[in-house]
Amino acid sequence: MKTRQLGNSDLHITPIGFGAWAIGGSGWEFAWGAQDDRDSVAEIREALDAGINWIDTAAVYGLGHSEEVVARALEGMSNRPYIFTKCSMVWDEHRRIGHSLTADSIRRECESSLRRLKVNTIDLYQIHWPNPDDEIEKGWATMAKLKEEGKVREIGVSNFNVAQMKRALEIAPITSLQPRYSVLHREIEDEILPFVAGENIGVIAYSPMASGLLTGAMTRDRIANLPADDWRKRHADFSEPELSRNLKLVRLLRAIGALHGRSPGEVAVAWVLHESADTGAIVGARRPEQIRELAGAADVHLSTSELSAIEAFVAPVAA
Repeated sequence: MKTRQLGNSDLHITPIGFGAWAIGGSGWEFAWGAQDDRDSVAEIREALDAGINWIDTAAVYGLGHSEEVVARALEGMSNRPYIFTKCSMVWDEHRRIGHSLTADSIRRECESSLRRLKVNTIDLYQIHWPNPDDEIEKGWATMAKLKEEGKVREIGVSNFNVAQMKRALEIAPITSLQPRYSVLHREIEDEILPFVAGENIGVIAYSPMASGLLTGAMTRDRIANLPADDWRKRHADFSEPELSRNLKLVRLLRAIGALHGRSPGEVAVAWVLHESADTGAIVGARRPEQIRELAGAADVHLSTSELSAIEAFVAPVAA
């Protein structure tokens, strides 16, 4: 795969990155259900074999377990990918998740992530959520210090709005923003994407397939039978009245994909990557064969008429 420069950094990333949210496994608030660690290790290695050169995880995914699985998958590798992880979501002894951006908390999280990932430096360290809002300045100043100390190579933010990024920029540059972005969720287009483009902030979009809904594999029966601890059972995208519309969109993506010999999921990811401000898209998988297929989305070039067809479907909903 060709690579793209991530914002103002010297990191050059492939358009597709491996997302390690689901491999955190079950037993925590935002789980995707049970996951076999052996499959997860195989997925990561398959992603690297397909040319993907970065992995995005977070301390909170599986309450540390995702980072441990990433380390296991990379053990013994000489040509290692970039490792991106996140802080700010913390948990207690009862596995209850909270938020903190205090200096002490971020430093503890960083040290714990370094230990779990078995690395000396994190390539991109990101604030996961801008909560609490009144701690953003303290948190970002701490992130900048961690970069100065060499514990992290670059620093970024996730889920920040323009006003919050402006506050952070008064303290230190932002390498990247990680926002939710897909055909279904385009909230960042009006203000956030123009702002980051003007500030040379890279964009790595999460949930480009709307958390699996746009892959083409999701059906009403499958949704109804999702594990009890799969957070998607509680999300509006997977429930009526939105579900009927979303499944119609999948049929459109499937028809477009058929013209390219591609899956609906690949078309959904290609749509995200066609936005010039997007540096990359985070793609997750549950089995090795899925990531090999989705890595091909970087090679899908949608025509003007195909983009227009997608726009005609989603524009009335967005309005």
